[in-house]
Amino acid sequence: MIKTKLERFLMNRRCTLLGVGPMSKNCVDAAIDLANEYEIPIMLIASRRQIDAEVFGGGYVNNWSTERFAQYVIDRDKKGKIILARDHGGPWQNSLEKEERLSLKRAMDFAKTSFKVDIESGFEIIHIDTSVDIFGSPSMEEILLRLFELYEFCWEIARKYNREILFEIGTEEQNGNVNSSEELEYIIYQVTQFCNNNHLPMPSFVVAQTGTKVMETRNVGSFDSPFRIVDELPSEIQIPKIIDICNKHHIYLKEHNADYLSEEALSWHPKLGIHAANVAPEFGVTETKAFLSLLHTHNLEDLSKQFIQLVNTSKKWEKWMLPNSTAGEKEKAIIAGHYMFADARFIEVKKAAQIELQSKNIDIDEYLKMAIKQSILRYLKNFRMLSIS
Repeated sequence: MIKTKLERFLMNRRCTLLGVGPMSKNCVDAAIDLANEYEIPIMLIASRRQIDAEVFGGGYVNNWSTERFAQYVIDRDKKGKIILARDHGGPWQNSLEKEERLSLKRAMDFAKTSFKVDIESGFEIIHIDTSVDIFGSPSMEEILLRLFELYEFCWEIARKYNREILFEIGTEEQNGNVNSSEELEYIIYQVTQFCNNNHLPMPSFVVAQTGTKVMETRNVGSFDSPFRIVDELPSEIQIPKIIDICNKHHIYLKEHNADYLSEEALSWHPKLGIHAANVAPEFGVTETKAFLSLLHTHNLEDLSKQFIQLVNTSKKWEKWMLPNSTAGEKEKAIIAGHYMFADARFIEVKKAAQIELQSKNIDIDEYLKMAIKQSILRYLKNFRMLSIS
């Protein structure tokens, strides 16, 4: 059902599907509202750090566990347009497993538990990513063996609970360059052999590097760059080769890290034939900017300072910084503000702001949700999801 629905939508619209990172409750509500208003499928792509099973303590987004998040979305999604998707599921893909330095066996067991809860809760797309290893750099063969183990496990769970799931595979982090067609061909060949030998369905999506990478609040990959990269074919030459391979094997190409790309770069996605793309940090940044702008407009600078200090102290911005960055405290707060939205200290700041703005008939969450909708709409329009133009 879900596969047929996506196939028909892609065929009719000749578009690129959008995966929205659930950066906050407002972001989730915005995605659900747009999917229902325009009657289009939107994937909510939850990483394990954002949302995980109750047994692992949930995630940083609204303090949701997988179970409560799925129930919330399913109840609110009146027309059934949202597709729940696990993004980057696998060993050491949440903070707990890294902090406790779990062994491979333990990390794989935790990943299986997380996937089991996903499938039981109604997730329909399962991204298996076995690229992370906190103890070294495993070979491609080791990465694939871990992928196969989790793939077979998920399929068995889906059959047990009579759930329809689609698989997404991807074996390495985005680095801003483009996958060679040879390595992608090799991965798909190995997965095809595994699926055929074990009577398993082929994956529906494969993650390949298309020249996208997010740092700070911009995309620093080669996709949107006017400059050529030494020893690398330009994206407009290499990506069609990758898409040809995907089409030959009847697998959709899924791009990650499409955040902050220009209008022109986004409009090229359906023209090139990129089947789907994920966007996440940009929507968190959009909400943070809107919140700070609201505080500034209404002279609530003390609350703004409290929020900026809270985010800076958290150090959540560190992994997003460019080398030799000149970003100041406000810029760092914008980059990582969304990590603190469910923190009790931020909630107090937000409550204080709401009290001040009540007399002006301003609902903070409605204001923030509207800003996120505009950001999501930029992708829906450029990806041709809203019309057949």
